[in-house]
Amino acid sequence: MGAPYSTYRLQFTPDFTFTDAAHIADYLHRLGVHGLYASPLLEASQGSTHGYDVTDPTRTREEFGGKQAREALQDKLTELGIGLYVDIVPNHMAVPNPWWEDVLEKGQESRYARYFDIDWSSGKVLLPVLAEDADDEVHDHHVKVNWRRGNQELNYRRFFDITELAAIRVEDPEVFDATHHEVLRWGAEGLRIDHPDGLADPGAYFRQLRERFDGWIVVEKILGPDETLPQSWPVDGTTGYDALREICGVFIAPTDAFEPQGGQSSFYEVEHAARTQVADSILVAEVRRIARLVQGVPFEDACEAVAEVMVNFPVYRSYLPEGLEHWDAAVRSAKSPAVKALDEQVRADPHGELATRIQQTSGMVVAKGTEDTAFYRYTNFVALNEVGGSPDRFGMPVEEFHQRAAAREASWPRSMTTLTTHDTKRSEDVRARLAVLAEIPDEYLAFEEAMTAQHGLSEPSLNRLAWQSLLGAWPISEERLQQYLEKASREAKIKTSWVDRNAEFDAEVAAWPAKVLDLPEVAALAERIKVPGWSNSLGQKLVQLTAPGVPDIYQGTELWDFSLVDPDNRRPVDYELRRELLARIEDGWVPEIDDTGAAKLLVVHRALQAKARGFTGYRPLRAEGPAAGHVLAFQRGHVITVATRLPVTLAQKGWQDTVLPLPGAEWTDVISGRPATEDLAALLDRYPVALLVRGES
Repeated sequence: MGAPYSTYRLQFTPDFTFTDAAHIADYLHRLGVHGLYASPLLEASQGSTHGYDVTDPTRTREEFGGKQAREALQDKLTELGIGLYVDIVPNHMAVPNPWWEDVLEKGQESRYARYFDIDWSSGKVLLPVLAEDADDEVHDHHVKVNWRRGNQELNYRRFFDITELAAIRVEDPEVFDATHHEVLRWGAEGLRIDHPDGLADPGAYFRQLRERFDGWIVVEKILGPDETLPQSWPVDGTTGYDALREICGVFIAPTDAFEPQGGQSSFYEVEHAARTQVADSILVAEVRRIARLVQGVPFEDACEAVAEVMVNFPVYRSYLPEGLEHWDAAVRSAKSPAVKALDEQVRADPHGELATRIQQTSGMVVAKGTEDTAFYRYTNFVALNEVGGSPDRFGMPVEEFHQRAAAREASWPRSMTTLTTHDTKRSEDVRARLAVLAEIPDEYLAFEEAMTAQHGLSEPSLNRLAWQSLLGAWPISEERLQQYLEKASREAKIKTSWVDRNAEFDAEVAAWPAKVLDLPEVAALAERIKVPGWSNSLGQKLVQLTAPGVPDIYQGTELWDFSLVDPDNRRPVDYELRRELLARIEDGWVPEIDDTGAAKLLVVHRALQAKARGFTGYRPLRAEGPAAGHVLAFQRGHVITVATRLPVTLAQKGWQDTVLPLPGAEWTDVISGRPATEDLAALLDRYPVALLVRGES
């Protein structure tokens, strides 16, 4: 089947199995989905709800039903013409697992000793698993120690700072075969590659994978705003965070009204401080391992240079000799006296161990420092605080969006596009609602100031995050909001953290939801931004589904979904409700835009039906008239997409005489079911979006 024209992401869990997926396959087919995009399906830690903690890559996960149920699901999908696209994890495995246990028992004599990235020069494998007051347990080939020693002394590479996820050396052909043989024999049409930046040589890995697999390959590569995938990677594109930034950005009004909180001056400074804290604390063991490879300078100076260069990377990592400009930028910004020696040695051998380790670790520093720390500290306007996003860039001009969309069509037409994933900080509909606040900044900031005076949190950046999250996810239960704020406060690492708890502040945060959920002022502002938020939701969804790329729909988001960061976004999906609403739409129902979210389901269904016929090219269309800036429109072959932007400002003046000249022939809006007109007031009087198909009724 190759590249799909659309995918639907399912999060498999012990409570949502292969059999459950088979039961909704017919619904996905009716919706118009071309590919089932599955979370990891290999054997993982007992009870895992995400599957990235693989324990045995040679077996289908038994908690999902095992091999027989997977094959039955694939048979059902094949019958319906739906492809299977699988998420795989080449960077790490969960420990303990059978291979790891063999290493702990036999040490370097184990056949699996080379499978894991262990620094054997430092002696026994160090396992930071004991309580703080426990003695060290010394064994023949490993030693169990106080859990706090892990970040300082760990001698095996891991996934970020998670000691229970040990990195594997997939660059070794034997390890590659052992970890990929099972999933490659399933006959899946495509693969999503998790966390490629943690690999020693991502390009070499993708070339090895391409030799064994000729299907669709997309990679979870987080690109900076002006970064592109390395040309040498034989892949089809990214998993879509770059498109998310662009699509959401075009629905956000540019404004400078949101000022930094808590004495902050710029996102760069907050980000730099957060990355430095990460390099100096939770990733010290990784820094020290790299520093030992730097020759001719004192060890402490080498540690300082290694940390500085990784903190200063303008993107997640470089792929030397490709991406040399990113390496140069990081080196130029570093002040340590050992930087010159580090730079010279990396340039002398860009494929050597020093160059490899510092590049694959820089992505860890950037991700933990930026996504998982700075995004919870710099909370001026949290709709921008998304994976791959730029919290200091307000809005994207329509012309820039057109340029970037055309570039994707020209260079990466089979790249995935997304609005919500299992990793996004908040769902697409939360961001769409928050985008309204950029149109009414004075009103929102007055609300925040008044509410903070009565019920504010004592830490300013968390306080702003809390009020915006409350509005964006409204209505939300006390328990969900408590869980979210607990995670947010600890990720920020300002007054509390996962490692060092502040009981008094934790209690303050836990008590906050009960104080604010019933405030009439909150309900009033949430109601004020609800309808324009729906407009933004429908607009960005239609744009995502019809713009260049392969659009993915995250489970359940075909209706309104106001989820926050995981695990909130892994809650069960009510597919029976979706079946019922879709059946009514198939019978000709044209729903109102209301709390049911049926209007969004209509947009998704119609767009996927049109997508099945194939889109070609990308031609910007421009409106004419006083409200021309409030429309985003483009043509792709037989289809024209029209979406409303900045609905609050538009409502103040209306469309007036604004028109969208249509290229030739007659067009039908397949969302409303009516003949199209160039008069935008008439075209968009039922819905804030239109999908025009040439000549159809």
